Amino acid sequence: MKRFEIVPNFSEGRRQEVIDALCDCYRDEPGSLLLDYEFDQDHNRCVLTAVGTKEALIEATLRACRIAMREIDLNRHEGGHPRMGALDVLPFLPLEDATMEDAVEAAHALGQRMWDELQIPVYYYEEASIGPKRLLPQIRKGNFEGLREAVKTDASRRPDVGGPDLHPTFGASVLGARKPLVAFNVYLRTLDLDIAKAIAKSVRESSGGLRNVRAIAIDTTAQGTVQVSMNLVDVEETPIYRAFDFVAAEAAHHGVSVSHAEIVGLVPLAAMLAVATRSLRLQGFHEQQVLEVRLAREGRSE
Repeated sequence: MKRFEIVPNFSEGRRQEVIDALCDCYRDEPGSLLLDYEFDQDHNRCVLTAVGTKEALIEATLRACRIAMREIDLNRHEGGHPRMGALDVLPFLPLEDATMEDAVEAAHALGQRMWDELQIPVYYYEEASIGPKRLLPQIRKGNFEGLREAVKTDASRRPDVGGPDLHPTFGASVLGARKPLVAFNVYLRTLDLDIAKAIAKSVRESSGGLRNVRAIAIDTTAQGTVQVSMNLVDVEETPIYRAFDFVAAEAAHHGVSVSHAEIVGLVPLAAMLAVATRSLRLQGFHEQQVLEVRLAREGRSE
């Protein structure tokens, strides 16, 4: 059976009843399993992780989009995280017997139905791109407000499906197919957002920092800190510990220290084993030494 992981990001992180309703779409759909959800009031965003068949995940997402259309108006939405849609971004990740080509097909199928049934314009990114590969920051440049104006005069900024204008309250969604990424946030012992911005610029790949790292600064001063928020899009090439060490070193350069860090959503086991191996200076350690991994393998062999 071909199954996929999806990570829908909705532009709502403050109203628990709306978040619960979105989660229920993936809980209640046969063939879909909600694995995790996290939300943040400063970002004003919730990130869900679900697995299932293509058909189940598409149906669950269409139900969630109907709720988002009713409950989320980007004209009144405020938060620290960039966004251009009520359902801002949703990637398909192939699991088990599924291929990346299957994930692309699933993203395109969902995008067409979002337009046909709900009149939500859709863009495609990463492996699902139409034509040259496009990255999420390229598409989302200017956020909802800037993109809403750009599509009126720049044909290259218009949606891949639907449009040419954005939905007046929902905006537009970005769907894609990709490998797993790790959403990794580092908090600094300072209230100076300019320091977080400088560190984010230093660490992000597009500014000459670490490969496969995208980073922005988030104002979390209500928590007594500021945040460097990163997407690590290939943790095999740029591990979590390397991004953390880089941010910690840059923070020290600015005369501040790291308060704590967090991972948003799920993370591959191999990525965490790499952190443990590095931190403990282990030699020859491998995942089959993890009790739960070994038990799971033995259980499958019965």
